Amino acid sequence: MSHLVDFDDQPIIDVWGQLVRARRIEGQRVTVALVELAPDADVPGHVHEAEQLGVCLTGSIRFTIGDEVRELGPGGTWRIPSNVHHQATAGPAGAVVIDVFAPTRSDWDTLPSHPASPASWPGRG
Repeated sequence: MSHLVDFDDQPIIDVWGQLVRARRIEGQRVTVALVELAPDADVPGHVHEAEQLGVCLTGSIRFTIGDEVRELGPGGTWRIPSNVHHQATAGPAGAVVIDVFAPTRSDWDTLPSHPASPASWPGRG
């Protein structure tokens, strides 16, 4: 496996159906994901072992992490500790975000996936 890859060349994973899709780059202990959220897409409340850090690239997203709620636009970031309940809703224009998870999101291995195609992030399709 190459150490230098493009997100556009990665399979598309239906993380929360067709409204929330991701492409990931896996390391030994970390996952970096480009996540594309359709307008008004909901990420239902959930928890996972992986710590999660992220940044909004385009659009907007409203996060609830524990008891904290905030609307984030481009440049807005989040930190979700391991096993903390969280949920999110994309804004009316959708959102494109980068998420980083440690440990890796091997649970995504069983989700439906599709062949690679250009992503909807800055400077792309």
